[in-house]
Amino acid sequence: MTTTIKDLGEIELLNRLKRFMRSAQIDDDVAEINTINKNLLINTDLLVEKIHFSEEISNAKDIGWKCITTNISDLICSGSDNIISFSVGLVLPANTRWQWVEHLYEGMREAMQEFGGEIIGGDCSCGETKMISITAIGEMKPPRLHRGNALPGDYIVNTGFHGLSRLGLALLTSEQLPSEISISSNLTNKAINAHKRPYPALKALKALKECKPKSLSWRAAGTDSSDGLIESIRGICQSSNCQAILSKSSILRDPDWPKDSLWDEWMLKGGEDYELIVTLPREWAEAFSKELDSAHIIGFIKEGKPNISWDNLEPINIEEYSLFQHF
Repeated sequence: MTTTIKDLGEIELLNRLKRFMRSAQIDDDVAEINTINKNLLINTDLLVEKIHFSEEISNAKDIGWKCITTNISDLICSGSDNIISFSVGLVLPANTRWQWVEHLYEGMREAMQEFGGEIIGGDCSCGETKMISITAIGEMKPPRLHRGNALPGDYIVNTGFHGLSRLGLALLTSEQLPSEISISSNLTNKAINAHKRPYPALKALKALKECKPKSLSWRAAGTDSSDGLIESIRGICQSSNCQAILSKSSILRDPDWPKDSLWDEWMLKGGEDYELIVTLPREWAEAFSKELDSAHIIGFIKEGKPNISWDNLEPINIEEYSLFQHF
């Protein structure tokens, strides 16, 4: 029987690709390049129509914004707050309107005006499906956040609220909500905006750098919550070979978020929220939570095989929280 990538799934595919790269490279979202003048972080993201974006729910400007900000988020959660440049690769059907392409780049420009960087080149080709590949370059300065840097005793800190983008997608596609609870117009607007115009946690990274106690080194583990809160913490546990113990009551919900266990499941597994998740020594974690209102300690790291549990020792079935499938 021939094995396909659909049979493997994304995680197993990446595991099999590890042998073609240097050790631990695939455990990170970026690559490091050290030069005489600067140390750089480089990231590439590929967005495919009807998998990562749809013109039925997002216009070209929103898609352009999202292409840039998703890459910026990977740089931010790796420690870069100085975004330098982008290269853009396009695959477009021959009947694509020029105005759509123009609006796509206008959305990219709006994101770069907000977060930094410039387009320095790229490539284009013709194909049956729209595809957008962005390669982003940022300057690497301490701390170099990496999923594999967590140690037992670290506190887990996350920023912002989760689940908003998932709710926004459901509202835009008329998907059935977790329950028939009525939601406010304020939550509706926040959710749709979170999905169409994600906002990377640049402010959070700058606050993290500013509050580091002088007595501590720059060691910290980090990722963003683009794959969902639980799935993103799982990535840290896998790369650092450790366990995470989470406090459900410490995970912040948006003030307008329904108080319902079914809605909490969406909050935990949602994805595309692009908040910062870090593990830090206790002193730094406490300083970070004081420095930034949206930063909250939600658990800690302990020794053990990669796993996640609630603080009442109830195990978390990670497979149930792996929402997004590329294949």
